[in-house]
Amino acid sequence: MKQRTPVVVNILIITGLLIVFYYLFVQSYSFLASPYFWGTVVISAILAYIHSAIGDLIENNKFKKLSPEEKAAYLTEKKIPFLRRMYDAAFKKQSETEEKDILIDHGFDGIMELDNQLPKWWVGLFYFGTAFCIVYIAAYSFTDFAHPLSEYEQEYKEQMASIAEYEKSQPPITIESAKYSADNIAAGEEVFKTNCVSCHSDGGRGGIGPNLTDNFWHNQPEKTLFKNVFHVVENGVTGTAMQAWGKNGVLTGTDIQNVAAYVYHINQEQPPITPAQGGATPYGDEAHWEKE
Repeated sequence: MKQRTPVVVNILIITGLLIVFYYLFVQSYSFLASPYFWGTVVISAILAYIHSAIGDLIENNKFKKLSPEEKAAYLTEKKIPFLRRMYDAAFKKQSETEEKDILIDHGFDGIMELDNQLPKWWVGLFYFGTAFCIVYIAAYSFTDFAHPLSEYEQEYKEQMASIAEYEKSQPPITIESAKYSADNIAAGEEVFKTNCVSCHSDGGRGGIGPNLTDNFWHNQPEKTLFKNVFHVVENGVTGTAMQAWGKNGVLTGTDIQNVAAYVYHINQEQPPITPAQGGATPYGDEAHWEKE
């Protein structure tokens, strides 16, 4: 008759699994202050005790049917601590006597078959893997070890610090050094959404400010569209709500270069948003830009 796992061990395992499952759904440890979580733990512990009590009844009934020698062997084994029994089950070598006891009464081609247990090395690796998983989950749950969000935040901070250091060592971007690049469109769209969309609306269709997708421009101080946008964003337009984003220090040269790339993209590389499609009516004179 095999020894059973102590009920305390079962409760600890159940509680650990509950913590893992709650964390997977909540993504924080705020549930530890919730009475619902601890109520679940208490109910699970009660069910574990009931299960253990039923097991005790079955065990006692089986014990009565054992021979005196089997009872003595069972009681002797029961005195061995649980962790020791687990260790022996994983690593203790099987004796020759035990092998004779598990010999199956048939063979084939001179090979006798044993009703053997799993190899000790396999069982040992299984318990090692189980212990490793427990340690890993605990480390993942309660520390920053191997935590993808923490690693991402750390790498993000390092990258941003590296970019800031690089920008310090580089001369500021001016209208003379600024160049259009498709790689800057996505960053320019973010700058546009943060600072420009309130006047020029989503996608540059126009609202308080003019439509940036058509070919009519009231201010044309530069010969190319990209440089023209850079100039207007940097210096603003006197007498209008268009402030000097660059001169005021709100946007850096890099920001202006990026948003100029985005405006160039929606004006030259996408179809214009007409008044019938919700765009603002043309404002200013038709432009004849030189190629970049």
